[in-house]
This record gives sequence, C-alpha cells and structure tokens, in this order.
Amino acid sequence: MVFSSLVFLFAYLPLTLLIYYITPPIGRNIFLFIVNLIFYGWGEPTLVLLMVFNIFFNYLGGYFVDKYRSDQKKSKLFLILTCVLDIGILAVFKYTGMLVDTVNLLPFLNIPSLKISLPIGISFYTFQTMSYVIDVYRNDAPVSKSFIGFGTYVALFPQLIAGPIVRYRDVAYQLDHRVETLDRFTKGVKLFCVGLGKKVLIANQMGALTSAMFGHPDENGVLGTWVGIAAYTLQIYFDFSGYSDMACGLGNMLGFEFLKNFDYPYISKSITDFWRRWHISLSTWFKEYVYIPLGGNRKGMKRQIINLLIVWGLTGLWHGASYNFIFWGLYYGGLLILEKFVLKKWLDRLPTAVQHIYTIFIVMIGWGLFYFTDVGQLFNFMGDLFNFGNGLISQSALSLTLSYLPIMIIAGVASTPLAAKYYARFSGWKYLWIAETAFCALILFVSTACLVRQSYNPFLYFRF
Repeated sequence: MVFSSLVFLFAYLPLTLLIYYITPPIGRNIFLFIVNLIFYGWGEPTLVLLMVFNIFFNYLGGYFVDKYRSDQKKSKLFLILTCVLDIGILAVFKYTGMLVDTVNLLPFLNIPSLKISLPIGISFYTFQTMSYVIDVYRNDAPVSKSFIGFGTYVALFPQLIAGPIVRYRDVAYQLDHRVETLDRFTKGVKLFCVGLGKKVLIANQMGALTSAMFGHPDENGVLGTWVGIAAYTLQIYFDFSGYSDMACGLGNMLGFEFLKNFDYPYISKSITDFWRRWHISLSTWFKEYVYIPLGGNRKGMKRQIINLLIVWGLTGLWHGASYNFIFWGLYYGGLLILEKFVLKKWLDRLPTAVQHIYTIFIVMIGWGLFYFTDVGQLFNFMGDLFNFGNGLISQSALSLTLSYLPIMIIAGVASTPLAAKYYARFSGWKYLWIAETAFCALILFVSTACLVRQSYNPFLYFRF
C-alpha cells in the first residue's frame, strides 16, 4: 500500500496529467477512459472486466430507456432490467457471504462459505450507473451519446474507488465541454494537498491510536475506551473527507467540478444536521432514489417512519455485509425519527454547546457500532464505555493518550471551520500564493516522509 501510494503520487499521477494535457481536447476522454481502466486494473486485474461489463449494460440500458421514451411500458421495463442487474451483481459480490452465514444459522444447514473477492469501489460505481439510468428515465439527465464518454464518467479514477458518488447529470456537460484552466488546476493541487495531509498526517495517526486502544478494549478503563472511540471518530472523518478532497482536487486538475461531500459534520447541533453534512453524496442518493420514490413524507406519518427505517437500513447495509452495519443504519434511522417527531422542539431550546455535546456523543456511540463487525465484541465494547469496574484509565492507555494528545487536539480543531475562517481573512493578501505554495510543498514533503516510514496506511472506505 505504501509503495502503491508513492508510485501513484510520483509516477502515475504526473505522467497521467502530462499526457492528458498534451493530448488534443478531442481525444482526452478516450485517454481518460483507458487510463481509468489501467488505474482500476492496477489493483483489480481481473475484476476490471466486471466494471467494463457494468459500463456496457448501463450504457445500453440508458440508450433503450431513451429510445422507447414514447412507450412507457418498454422504457420502464428496460429501467427495471438494468437496475435489477446492477443490484444483482452488487448483491452477489458483496452480500453472498453474509447470506450464506445467515442461512447456516439454521440447525439443519451447513452451506460451505464462498470466497468471493469484493471489487474495490463497487458500491460507488454501481450507485453512479443506477442514478444515470434512473435520471434518463425521469428525463432529469441527457442520455449519453458516447460510450467512451459514459465509460469515462463511471470509471473516472479520482473518485472511482471511494467516492464521492457523482451523478451523471452533474457532470454530463463537463464530459464534453469542460474547460481546463490554470486557476482550476491550482485550486485542484491545493485541495489535493489538503486531502493528502488529512489522510496521511491525521487519519493514519488516529488509526494507529485506535488500533492500539481497541487491541484490548477491556483493559483500557472507561476513559481509555472513550479515547479509543474518539480516535476512531477522528480517523474515519479525516480518512474519508481527506480522500474526498483528493478526489475533488484531482477532478479540478482534469477540468471537472465535483460537489462537496463533507461540510464539517462534527460541528452539527443535531443528528439531522449531521447527516446533512456527512457523506452528502450518499445521503442525497438515498433521498432521491429511495426515500422520495417510496413516498417520502407525502403519505402520512406512519408511512414516513417506515420509509425512513427502510432507507437507513439500506444505508447501513450499503456500508458492509455485516449485521453491525444494519444496526448502525437503523440506529440513525431511529434517532432521526425521534428527532423529527419528538426531540426537535426540545433540542432547539437547548444551549448551542449542549446541542453539540448531544450530537457528538450520539455520533461516537454510532462509530462504535460501525467499527465492531463481531456482535459479541460490539456488546462488550458498549459495556466497557460505561463499566467503571474496569477502572478509569490503565497505565498503558494513559501513556498512549498523552503521546497522541497533541495530534488529537490538532485533529479536533481541524474538524471545525476555524482554520477556513482565518484563511478567508487573508484571501485578498497580495503574497498569499507564496504562503499557499509553501504550505502545499510542506504537506507533500512531510506526507511523503510519513508514507515511507509508516506501515499503517489503509483507506477505510475502499472496502465499500
């Protein structure tokens, strides 16, 4: 992983950008399509064929949906067939093992476990292709006239393996008419460097602390257990938002503009507010393609509650083939229902600080549900959070906490818009570009040094 990261930074990316910009505009989509498949095939040599197949049948699905637009039955039939195939492939590769394990709970069955390799990013690109066909059916997006253009959209390497989920209608015009400018490229470099720093300098450090704390969670004491979940809370934010920033930055370098995927979720004052700020592209996808088609809030309170539970159960399941993810999704679904129908009027009256504390407490408990895929470990962990019988904090947990405290404080501050507000104050400064260049160079240098030195460098959302 470390070698791959360095090869990407100092070989693959510079070479790709160089060839991209010397290629005439008419051939840039062709080049991107090829280089996207090479990028994916780098880690998934055989499963790249699955992606090509996904691109092909969704392209055909969109074509036939549009062709038979005047015949509602035929158009709808091609929509359904395409979506069923999309969901079916995702289910086979992602959920077969979970289904087999569930069925094997019956005493008279013992089906052998199937080892099916999970294609990297399959949940992301499947949702992108489904949104395309649905939007064409709704006449919310133009049908793609170019297989290469559509393939470029699906396999675009900046956001291919860990999002954000980019809808075709948001980039359809850019695919054929994007304008690459120096200002946009510079913006992309700065955003990429910020994302790289988030990932390598903060997320990886918090990940190391999380692993150390959760190696023996029942030996940390109550405070040590809370430090562990706080570290994971910071890790997952800086890991995923860092990747999203890098994806958007890379998109800028290639002339694309992707929508923001995170908006400082840890400053939220309610769970409802949190999910307006966290993984915005996923929340938007489920709202537009599941919640509203189910009836949304248009069919009475009971139906709305059922719709919310369905959406959040599916949101949890999207994240992984394990029951803890379903628990995690339903946990948030239940809390959102509670806030909407019971707590909102009370929450609005509370001091802002109390609203923040309430939200971050709920979110941290939620990340505990998210982290532990083993249900037994999950329940033990939840008990350790409030079990003072284990002591306040062990010596080893205290030592770890003190050694990581400076970076935890930096991470806490960096998860708020404080730095962005101070940066905005200097936006008119004549020599700001010098400071920005030095800052980006420093992040790149230090991140490279850390990548060479660190052995821990996962992207958490690659598995989704």
